[in-house]
Parts: sequence; C-alpha cells; structure tokens
Amino acid sequence: MERYDLLYRLYDDFDTATLRDYQEFVDVFPPVDSRVALEHWQNANDELHDRKEEIREAFAAGETFAEIAAHAGRDRAFTALDLHAKHGRSVNVLVLDVDETLRSAGGTDNEIPRDTLHLLTEFHESGVPIVICTGQTLENVKGFMVQGLGSGIVHSGDLSIVYEAGTGVFTPGHGAETKQLLYEDLGCEIVSVFDEIRSRILPEAPEHLRHGCHLQGNEFNVTLKPNSEVGSDRARETIDDGLVYELDLLGEAVAAEVGGSGVDADEAGEWVRAYYAAEDPEIRGVLGQQGAFPDAEADDVPAAVAGVCERIDVAYYEADAAEVGSLELNKVVGVEAAFDVLGIDDPFALVMGDSKSDLRVMEWVAENDAGIAAAPDHASRDTLDHVLSTDELVFDRGKSAEMLRAVYALNRLAALNGDRDR
Repeated sequence: MERYDLLYRLYDDFDTATLRDYQEFVDVFPPVDSRVALEHWQNANDELHDRKEEIREAFAAGETFAEIAAHAGRDRAFTALDLHAKHGRSVNVLVLDVDETLRSAGGTDNEIPRDTLHLLTEFHESGVPIVICTGQTLENVKGFMVQGLGSGIVHSGDLSIVYEAGTGVFTPGHGAETKQLLYEDLGCEIVSVFDEIRSRILPEAPEHLRHGCHLQGNEFNVTLKPNSEVGSDRARETIDDGLVYELDLLGEAVAAEVGGSGVDADEAGEWVRAYYAAEDPEIRGVLGQQGAFPDAEADDVPAAVAGVCERIDVAYYEADAAEVGSLELNKVVGVEAAFDVLGIDDPFALVMGDSKSDLRVMEWVAENDAGIAAAPDHASRDTLDHVLSTDELVFDRGKSAEMLRAVYALNRLAALNGDRDR
C-alpha cells in the first residue's frame, strides 16, 4: 500500500487529535509535588500507551505511524510525506533563528514555548545536532538556551551557537574549537572602521538618540537597540533616526580609512547613504521618510568608498535594531564553521528564520541541495518569497513547533525500510 494511502487510513480511522493531546500533556506536564497531579499524569500516560498500541497493531510499521500520529497533525504529516518524496532524505541538522522564529514578542511573550523546547530535546536525543543561529550576543543566547534546554544538551557537544549573525561560533565540548572568533580574520582596514564607529556612536549621538537607545553588547557588530518596547511606534522612530546616524558615522569612518584617495569627509555620509539606498529598499524607504535621501546616485560613489562598503553590511530591522556588520562575516559563514566543528560533512538542514540574514542561509542550502527552509508568516518579504518558492514551509507567528513536528514526521518516514510499511 502506498504511504499516502497509509496516512489517509491513519488519520481517518484513528482519533489522532486526542492522541496528540495526550502526547503533549505527557511531554510538557510541569514538575509538581502533588500525588493527585502525578496520578493524573500516570493515567494520561497509560491512555497514551494504549492508543498508540492500537495503531502499532494496525500497521506493519506501526511504531512509526503511532509516533507520527502522536506528534504531527494530518496536514503536517502529509507535508512530511511530500518533503520525503521530493528530497528523499531526512533532516540531519537544525539551523534555527531565535527572535520572531522560535519565540515571538507578539505570539509567545518572547519565550520559547515549552512544546518547542521539548521537540528540540527529542531531536537531540535522536542524534540530530542543533545550531542556534542568531544576531544576539553569546551570553544572552547561552543563558536562555541553558534555561530552556538544560546544561546537559547545551554542553553535549552536539549544539552550536552562531552568535552576532556570524561573527563568532560557540560549540561547547570541542576543546580548542569550542569558541571561534571569526572576526579576528578580517583585514585591519575593516576592523579600524568598526573600532571608529563603536567608539563614537553613543558619545557623539544626538541627545534624543543617546537617551532613546543603547548599544547591544556585541563582541564585534555595532547594533543600536531601542530602549522602548520593540515593535512600538517610539522604537520605530528611534531606530529610523539611528539608522541615518549610523550611516553618517560609517561614512566618516570610511573617509578616514581611505583619506588618501581624494574623498572629502564632508561628502562621505552622502556617498554612503547613496550606496546603501541602492542596495536595500528598506533603507531607501527610511531615508526618504526621514528627509535624508541623498542627492547623489550609487554610480557616483567614489570607487574607494564603494570598495569598503562592499565589505560592510548595514541592516535595518523595523522598530527593532539598526546594525553595522561585516559582509565577510554572516550567518552562512558561521553555520559553515559550526558544521565543521560538529563534523557534519553532508548536511541536509532545516533552516528556520525570519530575516534577511536568515535568508542568506536559506539560499545557501538551496544552492547546495543541503536542506529546506521555513519561515513564520510575518517574516520579511524576501524571506517569505524564497520559502514560498521552494517548499512552502510557512507557519503562524509563535507556532515554530508545527514545523518541527513536520520534520519529526519526515525523519520517521525516511527511516522506514522500503518494505516495512506495506
């Protein structure tokens, strides 16, 4: 019998919705010191076992179908089957953004949901390495990952953290390779530009910016964050102003670096605005709204200035952050370094993310036939366009667990012997 027919039979003949309710209750039941509560958990666990046993007895590959039914709804199970038919292999590494992907300020109170954490634990226990790939600082990420997954998983040797969007990689348990400072390999001229911006950005900021934002505690990138709530109108105003200010500071730093090339420092801000307005439509829009749109065109930018800008990334995250980073250091570079340390020679990754920095990783795995991409429905337009044009793996805000369930089912299906499910 074809697997599609088997899945139809599974979801038509069995009460899989109730089965999943029991599974989720058993998985995420909070630790309590109550005999009555523990008896309730035990009764639920017994009922879960009995319902799974009915499925085990009904299919030749009953264990596989029982676990799929307990973890994934009908739609996600058929998504998994479509993915297996298209790609023919299981996911062997998870590459996961955090903010607005695993957790959402608008959907999960900025906490990683317990069902998501439990599924990550199940992937870890099945031998699938996890790469957390984020723009946040290492200390922030280490803190909430230890709190959410436990120190044992974080320090197992099978979890890696790509932090500050690829400027460093932290993989506990790997000796000299545990922490890699990728920014140390950059040229001295680029490092000088960043040092100049970092030393001036807050001391010389206009008063409303100095009091309205702070500098994220990065090791290398220069990231302005609003003091007000992310996503609020006030945060948007602060970050829009901060973006223009960052571009002008970048222009002055670039002019200082290429000063012998006939570049006037007074014009450098104009050149840099023109360069990045042409590179990024979101930056172009902010400059227009702020009345800071350059008179110059990108083609007019002096070669010496453009040569430095080609190596520097300016990222705008609406009502969240304005960041200067290195194009030579991005999440792709960080993920490749993490894979090397983890010993993943033939990756087929699930990449989950919402932003342009995540899109680069998605495009990289697509170009190398090295994985699949998923994004929340509020992701950036370009990110959503990519996901919809590949495997259409889009999930609701705060529902990252749904995509993990689909991949759980995919891996279960991929592990089946070709004859066992007939």
